[in-house]
Amino acid sequence: MAEKTLDDLFYDTLKDIYYAERQVLKALPKMARAATDPKLKAAFEKHKEETQGQIERLQEVFELIGKRAQGKTCEAIQGILAEGEEIIEDYKGTQALDAGLISSAQAVEHYEIARYGTLKAWAQKLGYDKVVPLLDATLQEESKTDEALTTLAGKSVNAAAQKAA
Repeated sequence: MAEKTLDDLFYDTLKDIYYAERQVLKALPKMARAATDPKLKAAFEKHKEETQGQIERLQEVFELIGKRAQGKTCEAIQGILAEGEEIIEDYKGTQALDAGLISSAQAVEHYEIARYGTLKAWAQKLGYDKVVPLLDATLQEESKTDEALTTLAGKSVNAAAQKAA
């Protein structure tokens, strides 16, 4: 068996995040429908548009490294999204639902931030100079989304959940 390289790991991780982004794209409309806070709904809808652009960027990355754009099942994102589904079911109709949705969304963002940060570092190491800015652009978007969710969590969403306690 041939020894695996950093380039192999880069490609495998790229397939992982490609799969993850496509799953997130499917989950965001359901999260937006479940949210009761208008600002949270808007944040999910905005991130759906960003996620579509991130998928297109990933397709460009695949093209730049001369590989076919394909996904590889990502158990981590499946688990994170399943937890989000559980929160929607368990907290539907309660003041705590939006707080739970934010928590789930941030788990997704933190996973994506970790993946994009790693991929960017590896792309630099591998000399994929044209790939680095594409991965960095997505990393910056994911970080801004996480910050926006933190702001929402600290304002009306968690305040409403706390009042109901």
